[in-house]
Amino acid sequence: MSSHDYQEVAGKTAATQMAAPPPGDGPHAGKEHFLERAGDVSRRGLLGLLGVATVAGTAGAWPRLIGSDIPGRGSKALSIAIMGTSAKAASRQGLVNEFRRLHPDIPVRLEAIQGTDWKDFFSKILTMVAAGNPPDVVYVATEGAQLFADKLAEPLDDLIKRDGTELQEYFNDVHPSLIEAFMYRGSLYQLPVEWNAANMYLNTTALQQAGLERPADNWTKDDFTSMLRAMRKARPNDFSPYYWTNRLFGGVVPWLYANDTSFLKETKSGGGEWFWNRFYASDPTRHQRSGGYLWEEPNAEDGRVTETFDYMRELVSEGLGVRPEEGGGQALVGLFASNRIGTTPAGGYWVQGLHVAGMKADQFDVQFFPRWRTQRHQFGAAGYAIMRTAKDKDAAWEWVKFCASRPAMELVYEAPTTTPTRRSMVNEGLYASTGPAHWSVFYDTLDKFPTSGPIPAPPQQAAVEAALIKNVSAAVGGSSRDVRLAMGSLQRDLELALRRKS
Repeated sequence: MSSHDYQEVAGKTAATQMAAPPPGDGPHAGKEHFLERAGDVSRRGLLGLLGVATVAGTAGAWPRLIGSDIPGRGSKALSIAIMGTSAKAASRQGLVNEFRRLHPDIPVRLEAIQGTDWKDFFSKILTMVAAGNPPDVVYVATEGAQLFADKLAEPLDDLIKRDGTELQEYFNDVHPSLIEAFMYRGSLYQLPVEWNAANMYLNTTALQQAGLERPADNWTKDDFTSMLRAMRKARPNDFSPYYWTNRLFGGVVPWLYANDTSFLKETKSGGGEWFWNRFYASDPTRHQRSGGYLWEEPNAEDGRVTETFDYMRELVSEGLGVRPEEGGGQALVGLFASNRIGTTPAGGYWVQGLHVAGMKADQFDVQFFPRWRTQRHQFGAAGYAIMRTAKDKDAAWEWVKFCASRPAMELVYEAPTTTPTRRSMVNEGLYASTGPAHWSVFYDTLDKFPTSGPIPAPPQQAAVEAALIKNVSAAVGGSSRDVRLAMGSLQRDLELALRRKS
């Protein structure tokens, strides 16, 4: 998603996106004017926000935009930036057409910006910002939510209060955990429209060959290890019982959450009562809600963090799990579909990819992540953020509200390319032709484990993730002593990454 690649996989497995009408004419704000409105965020400051070249050994470069990255320069139309190719934008024409039917006075232009992952996409957005040609609205995943909220995005508080009666239906259909993930220091910045938890996908062929059935909902880490050993015994060659990737989503972080810890100290901001008291007053989890998550200090040398990394090291050492640098999400779908992988963590975004790869509904299934000290899950989500420099914030807000509506989401999510944030849309009809049999796990993750939390993504997320990726391989590739040394290195790298840039 990237840090988690649900957008990328979905875009390659189903045509569920859309495009914009031709751009119009008009002036655009100059660089100096933009920087003044954005709070005098300098080019160097923007680099610091993204965390480029702030971790030793992880040098980055200011990305170069090509002409297709910034179409419609000078247009009066509402510009909406999404990650993807022009083909992805073209496939979203239906959504744009419907919006224009409802709002004929608001011209819309989608700007498809290519990126290898979310970090690359956000880099290009910041390049546009520094060039004085920012989009009005940006599709932002959890990985960048606090980056945008901290410096670039407009809080939605006043707009939500104004249109609260209209929005109540949306909030009634969306789990509060997904909303809280986009709160930042007491304000709400996005209405999430899709999300994915790190659930555990199971290859049913591999289970059957090992003489196993789908594990129980309350299975444990030890049950998981036993399952991997049985799979390895049944398939000693050309097979990986457990496949995981070296990134924030689906890597070591879900195991840290299950062990009731994380590599960053997690706290919560005050504030947000204005929102929770109005829109989720009767929700049974209301008492645990806040003004948003904060990750301001490293926690890599915590004993449970070391314990978690050592468990991952043991899986690799025993041949039960791959070294995480061996591949990413793209290769994973094909390997799983060809029965060369027993289990892997992923979200609902994987369903359509496996279906397109030829897996039948009964050839794979999904289960909650195993319990360790807790059964808390990791998730990521995404939605549209309005830029502070948007030339018409009311028009931008109409787009945000529209995209969160049930009709709009049904236009986009016709196939299971992700998990819609609306509970009512995660139903048997969505998975009837693809599976898995236990599709209810996707949304039940939040209902059964309401303390599940978002990807740990402070404003310096890119530098934080670079620090994590750098040290994971060293931690799981040697001895227990190597784990402790790697955690010391990670602690130092995180301290550097979390230093704020002025």
